[in-house]
Amino acid sequence: MALSSSLPRSPVARTVTRRLARWTATSLRAFSGRHWTLRAGALVLALALVTLLLTPWIAPFDPAHQDLTRRLAGPSAQHWLGTDQLGRDVLSRLMYGGRFSVSIAAVTLLLSAVAGTVIGAFSARRGGLLDEVVMRTTDLLIAIPDVVVALFLIASFGTGYGMLIAALTIVGWTPFARLMRGLALEINSREYIDAAEALGCSKTFIVFRHVIPNALRPMLSLGFLRFGHKLITVGGLSYLGLGVQPPDSDWGAMLLDAQPYMQRVPLLVLAPGAAIFLTALSVTLIGHGMELKRERRTDAS
Repeated sequence: MALSSSLPRSPVARTVTRRLARWTATSLRAFSGRHWTLRAGALVLALALVTLLLTPWIAPFDPAHQDLTRRLAGPSAQHWLGTDQLGRDVLSRLMYGGRFSVSIAAVTLLLSAVAGTVIGAFSARRGGLLDEVVMRTTDLLIAIPDVVVALFLIASFGTGYGMLIAALTIVGWTPFARLMRGLALEINSREYIDAAEALGCSKTFIVFRHVIPNALRPMLSLGFLRFGHKLITVGGLSYLGLGVQPPDSDWGAMLLDAQPYMQRVPLLVLAPGAAIFLTALSVTLIGHGMELKRERRTDAS
């Protein structure tokens, strides 16, 4: 008799195991029924996130360790992606740099989404002068490229993580506010909003209890679609020297460092460029798949 079969199992353990197996089977069936873009994006993004989370334990070298005797070396069994101009392991720098790039883009996106959602919901709910000011401000910021506004703010108030996140949040809330306002105007015309008003509910309560929850699905789709834009903007600012500062590094800074050597060692540019492209593409595919699902539900109803 096998050892595992001889060990007693409690009723609680059997119940937990059955529920876990049922939840896993249900999740796999639901995942397999999604649009192929959502499945492909989710698999690539999951692989990237797991790699970045485990970077401190699986990275082969310290990203700041220099070995000038092996500078600009090609791929080998010891350095899978070669080394850079200071003899640093490119794979390790790519993994640690991704933690900065993805985390900054994610935090900026979250702050932009929350701010834009709240501003758009209250703008539609209150109307009047507030709505006019918010919409004209949104039009003004949308008309100016995000990078230009971020460059102005960072050049005026300095670099650093805090300033980078603040600048990208200031320029990033407008798409969420515009979409939320349009959704809120439609939600405000529904009967349950009239019922809430008849019961004496405040505008703040109606916004947070009824308006925003009923607009979360399209707002979430927009968030996934905007993540790639945030990631590319973070990389672009770092490439211009206004993002992450040494000794830290991210994918954009790696592109900047590799530019003088791109003809001699193309992998120095291809590695961070491919990382930015694949990560941005995976999240965009998830947003696209969610948007297609929402459109099918809308057409069916």
